[in-house]
Amino acid sequence: MTSIDLNADLGEGLGLWRLTDDDGLLQIVTSANVACAFHAGDPSIMRKVCAGAAATGVVIGAQVGYRDLVGFGRYEIAMPAARIADDVLYQLAALDGIARVEGSRVRYVKPHGALYHRCAADPEAAAAVAETVVAYDRGLAIMCLPGSRLLEAAAGVGARAVAEGFADRRYTEAGSLVPRGQPDAVIHDPGQVVAHAVEVVRDRGVDSLCVHGDTPGAVNLAGRVRAALEDAGYQVQAFAS
Repeated sequence: MTSIDLNADLGEGLGLWRLTDDDGLLQIVTSANVACAFHAGDPSIMRKVCAGAAATGVVIGAQVGYRDLVGFGRYEIAMPAARIADDVLYQLAALDGIARVEGSRVRYVKPHGALYHRCAADPEAAAAVAETVVAYDRGLAIMCLPGSRLLEAAAGVGARAVAEGFADRRYTEAGSLVPRGQPDAVIHDPGQVVAHAVEVVRDRGVDSLCVHGDTPGAVNLAGRVRAALEDAGYQVQAFAS
């Protein structure tokens, strides 16, 4: 039976404000991309998600992004590669420290939003992230789009490269994601999301599939996606342990 990891972005709140149903999603996904307080999240939220992940056996990943709370990490910020490396290290080390206190640890790194897309296309940014990750812990995996500069950089420094697909995003012919500002970039109909999810796993050679935690009804949708993958013959399990 072929296996597939199911991940979601968690901890995307701030103070009293909550965007993601972390407790609900932790009952369904196998890996959690935890916001590290730059694009969303704060230390208390990070700790709560790490504790929940440890209790449910969900693998923890550091979702690192630009320092952009107002834009939710989706605005491109012109910063040099060295600054990207410093910010990634800061976020990774913070989350890993919290995870360790809660009985777990960070197992992989996934950039968020604009940084994700920059690392997919920009070799200098990709190298900054990959080199920082292995400098911190050579055993960590790095997650990004198939064929991206980041996955190339990960392989180049000896890190495990994890190819990721998206359940609710349209793709260009070149294999990149259709920009959110374009029509039909995001799939909103739940039935279409479920069908698209199985198609992405079947046809795009991915190791992990993302269901966005900030989507309305994300818990129900993630459950439907997981059920559809299992019905299609896939074993849903984490790529890391």
